[in-house]
Amino acid sequence: MRKSGLVAMTATAALTVALVTSCAPPQKNEEQSANKASTATSAADFGGMDGLIEAAKKEGELNVIALPPDWANYGAIIEAFTAKYGIKVNSAQPGANSQEEINAAQQQKGRSTAPDVFDLGQSVALANTDVFAPYKVEHFGEISDDFKDPKGLWVNDYGGYMSIGFDSTSVGVIAGVDDLLKPELKGKVALNGDPTQAGSAFSGVMMASVSQGGSPDDIAPGVEFFGKLKEAGNFLPVDPTPATIASGQTPVVIDWDYLNVAQSKKVPGWKVIIPHNAAVAGYYFQAINKDAPHPAAARLWQEFLYSDQGQNLYLAGGARPVRADSMVTKGSIDRAVYGTLPPVDGAATFVSVEQNKKATEYLKANWAKVVG
Repeated sequence: MRKSGLVAMTATAALTVALVTSCAPPQKNEEQSANKASTATSAADFGGMDGLIEAAKKEGELNVIALPPDWANYGAIIEAFTAKYGIKVNSAQPGANSQEEINAAQQQKGRSTAPDVFDLGQSVALANTDVFAPYKVEHFGEISDDFKDPKGLWVNDYGGYMSIGFDSTSVGVIAGVDDLLKPELKGKVALNGDPTQAGSAFSGVMMASVSQGGSPDDIAPGVEFFGKLKEAGNFLPVDPTPATIASGQTPVVIDWDYLNVAQSKKVPGWKVIIPHNAAVAGYYFQAINKDAPHPAAARLWQEFLYSDQGQNLYLAGGARPVRADSMVTKGSIDRAVYGTLPPVDGAATFVSVEQNKKATEYLKANWAKVVG
């Protein structure tokens, strides 16, 4: 019995050792792999692109947020990413604004549903760099220093010009910002979002400011202009969407040119202008959530967006890819599509980091009081 007991004990001990030997290392390896992905600053940390792809495929999923299918061609971009790598993309809150992206990351921190990546307007992006993970994509060196953080905390991905889109069949012709005050546009002029939270709305107010004699250093004339729109009854406090445009609820929309151009393909009579005296340009900011639940997939997503394929997909949606100049030089840009972008009359107006901060502070203090 003692021998049998010893054998049983020995067998149990052996089984325990076997279990520890067979189970513990993989768990440790998985943790090590996740930690490695979370701190990776380039594909080189995975041993190259093949290693990154392998790690991302093991995760199998990617969480994105605030990416409407019609926005800069994100519907096609997501489909192409999944087709190429077999990674499922979970798209949450497509109608969310930039601030709501950050809010979601904070509220869902530590959960598998938290966003892995962000696509943000300038003011919100620059106010939240502490939640970003540094990462440099393969084409990082081709992107102008003006359009990226030196450590790769954020990188501009695509941009465009602020524009006025309108249904010419119902409102006639709009030639510039001042026309928005016409009495026949009562209750018809919509702005895409709240300028204190959404990058598109911020740039819309900046466009109005520049048209009224303001500048990136002075957004006050833009707020005053929207105050006049409200007083005249022309300002429509409804966030425009493809559905509101198609139904005629928002027949005049202040938004990025690539978003307005997308509607011209669907709504007969929909026209788009970039005001000749207020060509305000801007880029969106791409970043990785430092607490991303799928850190390898998040980094592979970045690589895809800045590849020739990803940049040309932005272009197909009417957006201006950040690598456009480099791709023109290399001959890798889709020239046929590139030549169809809306014309710009006059010099472009860009808002610097410091100008953006100052303008955002002014908006937070005055927008609600003037416009509501």
